[in-house]
Amino acid sequence: MKKMLFVSGIIAIILLGIFAVSNLSQKPKNDAQKLDVVTTLFPLYDFAKTIGGDKVTVSLLLPPGIEAHSFEPKPSDIAKINEAGVFIYTGKFMEPWAEDIIKGLVDKNGPKIVNSSDGIEMVPGVFHDEDEPAGSMDPHIWLDFDNDKKIIQTIATALAEKDSANADYYQQKADEYKDKLSALDAEYKTSLSKCQSTEIVYGGHYAFGYLARRYNLKYLAAQGVSPDSEPTAQDLVRLVEQIKKNNVKYVFYEELTTPKIAETIANETNAKMLLLNAAHNLTKEDFENNVSYLSIMEENLANLKIGLQCSE
Repeated sequence: MKKMLFVSGIIAIILLGIFAVSNLSQKPKNDAQKLDVVTTLFPLYDFAKTIGGDKVTVSLLLPPGIEAHSFEPKPSDIAKINEAGVFIYTGKFMEPWAEDIIKGLVDKNGPKIVNSSDGIEMVPGVFHDEDEPAGSMDPHIWLDFDNDKKIIQTIATALAEKDSANADYYQQKADEYKDKLSALDAEYKTSLSKCQSTEIVYGGHYAFGYLARRYNLKYLAAQGVSPDSEPTAQDLVRLVEQIKKNNVKYVFYEELTTPKIAETIANETNAKMLLLNAAHNLTKEDFENNVSYLSIMEENLANLKIGLQCSE
């Protein structure tokens, strides 16, 4: 009897082992079929996730709630980039640390490196930092929908090169996204052509130069391209004078930073405050709720229509 129980126990253990090994072998296989993509900023994450669909696994290096300009990668982030199939970043002006990581990649046959600013005409921003390297450009390229279309195509091409079996899928998803951007761009053009004011006063860092340029708006920001650049008292006086002179009704503030500068300007001018979100990153709550780049830009348009007093 004991012998039979012993034999039965051994058989049960063997069967459980086979079942466990079978399950383990299946899970990595399913995961291995997906292309692993690592991105730096939220817009790139959203683009890659939308284009890649269920064929990719996309991760965002920037932790939710962290201001993008001050981000520095940890050793675990560098390891994640090394292990990825594709690494997408904005460019050297937004992520100066990325260049060093790329040069030091352990496996030269490792991730495909995608500089999303390739092929995009970059424009100078406003810099208040004396240490800013000569020739620096405004890195906020994703705030022009034509630039977004180029970035999306760049990402789709990169995914197709790493996963040619799904090339048609990636291109179809990219084309669908570009159509949505064209529709939103047309809405921006129509709405922002019928406004009492054409002047965006921003109590944050210089982020919306591309958007203002696209829709023929004037743009004044309290800070330079980096949020770390502090405006001088003279800068603030000039902004306050401009607001009073042009009877500006609203001051816009930025996401993920304390709006103390915008509050100061608003208090001095009796202006109201509205959010204008540059979409570098999301709060943890918005990230968990799958807020998209398109929804952020739709909300920005709604606030711009209020702030610039646009007619319907």
